[in-house]
Amino acid sequence: MNQQISTPLPTTQLVSPARHFTIQLSSTRRGARLARRLTTQQLDEWGIPHDTDLSDRAALVVAELAANATTHGRTPGRDFRLTLILARALDGAPPPHTLRIEVADTRPDRRPPPPQDLTPTTPDAPTGRGLLIVATLATRWGTRADDRLTKTVWAELADAGHRGDQAAAHGLR
Repeated sequence: MNQQISTPLPTTQLVSPARHFTIQLSSTRRGARLARRLTTQQLDEWGIPHDTDLSDRAALVVAELAANATTHGRTPGRDFRLTLILARALDGAPPPHTLRIEVADTRPDRRPPPPQDLTPTTPDAPTGRGLLIVATLATRWGTRADDRLTKTVWAELADAGHRGDQAAAHGLR
């Protein structure tokens, strides 16, 4: 069920093979909550304990991407897919871990705006902050059309202290 990554992981020398986790979940609020819980559980099994910076950021990013998949990317009767890929750097080169999160849904016609086009919402707006949160927490993120039936929104998170300039570009740090 794993798919080939069309956008490469950062140029740091990474240990191969990376660790992979993929699961299909129902496109419901329950499925979105389960995605977040499974993410922190899987990271803990991979040696990244609960309540660490990387685990906490991953949980928030998965929560936002899964909520978007179940709200904006939902097709009745079709699931969304969560994929986690953890790569470790060789020789302790920073960042020591890079986590790629991918959430695939069944609405390729509903793509979010590219990262450079995100704009903050008004303070009283009930929605519109999810991808800004992702941009703040991730090293980089984006979307890709997998085929004519699915799209994937992905985000990469580096270990603490090694975030990219994505959030700074939006004035969010």
